[in-house]
Amino acid sequence: MDVAELIRRYAAGERDFSQVSLTQADLHQANLCEVNLSRAKLPQVYLSGANLGGVKLQQAFLKGADLSGANLISADLSEACLIGANLSEANLRGVNLEGANLNEANLSGAFLSGAKLKGACLGNAKLIEVCLTGAILEWANLTSVNLSQATLKKASLAHAIISGAILEEANLMEANLSQANLMGASLIRASLIGASLRSANLSGACLRWANLQGATLYRAHLDWTDLSETNLKETVLIDTNLSLSDLRDAKLEEARLTGATMPDGTVHN
Repeated sequence: MDVAELIRRYAAGERDFSQVSLTQADLHQANLCEVNLSRAKLPQVYLSGANLGGVKLQQAFLKGADLSGANLISADLSEACLIGANLSEANLRGVNLEGANLNEANLSGAFLSGAKLKGACLGNAKLIEVCLTGAILEWANLTSVNLSQATLKKASLAHAIISGAILEEANLMEANLSQANLMGASLIRASLIGASLRSANLSGACLRWANLQGATLYRAHLDWTDLSETNLKETVLIDTNLSLSDLRDAKLEEARLTGATMPDGTVHN
């Protein structure tokens, strides 16, 4: 099947094109709303600006595809291969990307509010200024991703692997980062107001100038964590070991420190 035949059959009312193979096809700005392309082979396909609302792309092979600016609202891309794909500025609101492989994909400026990314792989992906408000990223692999200035307000990142990631100036207000691995992550000037970091691993992370007011770091791992000039007002630091943390000029007014071990070795009662 070629592009012309696909467009003709779609216009005639056909919607099931599962397992179709269209390598490097040019479908930019095409209207394929609600089409079934599950398990399709679409490497390096050009779908920039296409209307793919509600499309089914489960287990589809989209390595290197260009989906920049595409409409993928409520699309199903679960377990799809999107390695190196370009999804910049795409509308992915409510999309299902559970178990998808997005390693090295470009999602900069994409809108992923309410997206489902549980167990997705996003290693080395670009997520600069991406909107992930309320997104589900539990157990996702975000190793070394760039999430600078991203919006992750009320997102769920429990158990996620975020080691080495760049989250500078990111909005993580009320996000759930319980038991997440943030080793070596950069959260400079990030907003973590009211966030949950229960038992999270922040060893070697940099949170300088970050705002953690009202956040929960109960039993968080904070070895060699840079918390200098950080706002820790009203933060829950119960049973945390801060003996190796850098707390220079940190604001700790009204912080809950019961059982916390401080840099000078004292333990709060």
